[in-house]
Amino acid sequence: MSRRGRRVRRRSRRVSPAVIRRRRAALATALALLVVVIAIALTSCGGGSGPSNGTGGTTGMSGMKGMTGTAGSHGASSTGPAPGGGSAGRTPAIPPLGFAALAPGSIPPLLDPANVYLAERPGLLAAAVKHDPALVYVPNSGSDRVDVISQASGRIVRSFPVGHEPQHVTPSWDLRTLWVSSDLGNSVRQVDPRTGQAGATLPVLDPYNLYFTADGRRAIVVAEAHRELDFRDPHTMRLLHALPTPQCAGIDHADYTADGRTALFSCEFGGNMIVVDLVGERVVKTIRLRPAAMSMPQDVKLSPDGRTFYVADMMSNGVWLIDARTWKVIRLQPTGQGTHGLYPSRDARTLYVTNRGEGSISLISFATRRPYRRWQLPGHASPDMGGLSADGRVLWLSGRYSSEVYAIDTRSGRLLHRIPVGSGPHGLAVWPQPGRYSIGHTGILR
Repeated sequence: MSRRGRRVRRRSRRVSPAVIRRRRAALATALALLVVVIAIALTSCGGGSGPSNGTGGTTGMSGMKGMTGTAGSHGASSTGPAPGGGSAGRTPAIPPLGFAALAPGSIPPLLDPANVYLAERPGLLAAAVKHDPALVYVPNSGSDRVDVISQASGRIVRSFPVGHEPQHVTPSWDLRTLWVSSDLGNSVRQVDPRTGQAGATLPVLDPYNLYFTADGRRAIVVAEAHRELDFRDPHTMRLLHALPTPQCAGIDHADYTADGRTALFSCEFGGNMIVVDLVGERVVKTIRLRPAAMSMPQDVKLSPDGRTFYVADMMSNGVWLIDARTWKVIRLQPTGQGTHGLYPSRDARTLYVTNRGEGSISLISFATRRPYRRWQLPGHASPDMGGLSADGRVLWLSGRYSSEVYAIDTRSGRLLHRIPVGSGPHGLAVWPQPGRYSIGHTGILR
């Protein structure tokens, strides 16, 4: 380069003091704006003031009384995502009053293709459920009753009878009804989540579990004993189409692909899974896990990125990972004895896994797909199924063989409540939940 060129370059680097002052001022302004934006984002994503609990309190830790016991923190590693209802990641643009009501007919698009659970972030309650009392609905299979627990006090505030052997409490697609399914009673009973009061009982054949198509046009009754999926009217429960599933002994739990068009169902007594086309209402594939004598698949959950299904296996004592596009089994991830229920954290970083046979909860990182912590419940415990509070700070679980319900602090694993309930508590529902619509079970919202 010539000397002239070098002189030009040196001259171009000279900046006057006035320009430097202006640049510093602009930088300071930009930093201030960034701080404001971050503060707004944290406020909108945080737990906030939770839904009403019917007694003037709020959902979450602040109203908890009578803390008993602790759950130890064990596991292969102390590293991993911070458990609980954190607020990392993007926030959907929603109205201040929450999600607007959806009309059935088409599958609502995901808010974020990279996170199917984005609508379930803390505090993102639909306008329709924003004022529903914060309660836990516990179906007691051995008592033929539902106990209703206040999330604030941890006490039973109501109890009502239902059909013989209730299994699960399921929110409807439009979030306006809770359904109690009693398979041996061949009935479902409606519950009004606005009041917590029980309503009409409808005759339905063998309703072990209940789901809804993602477009809201069909209810799917899982008739386990009859080995079929019954597609019904989501309001009247009138039968529209019975889909036989002879290849799926003990059909019981499911979750959907990210586009909502396909479901993966577990076959508890067959050691396999089936893939169901929800649009064509037909079985398209069978996936073998292990011989039936060695495998009892239970709950099913999709990873936040929509690429992997997690399947709890009570006999294999772990969680199967299945590719959601190729339907190939990736591997079995050991967790603990009697692996049963699966629940994503509100920040979509952690999968809570109940190990019913040993009274523990394993925490799996969605990023590494491996456990990073384990909480051991004190004394004899049998954590089965449940869900998270709206702010994600409390994990509520039924004690299937202990006649009790557990409330667990998701930030520490501490046992907050141990509540005596009826005999054989099973698929309890925590309400209200963040999200736009429900696809069923004890509260899978999107």
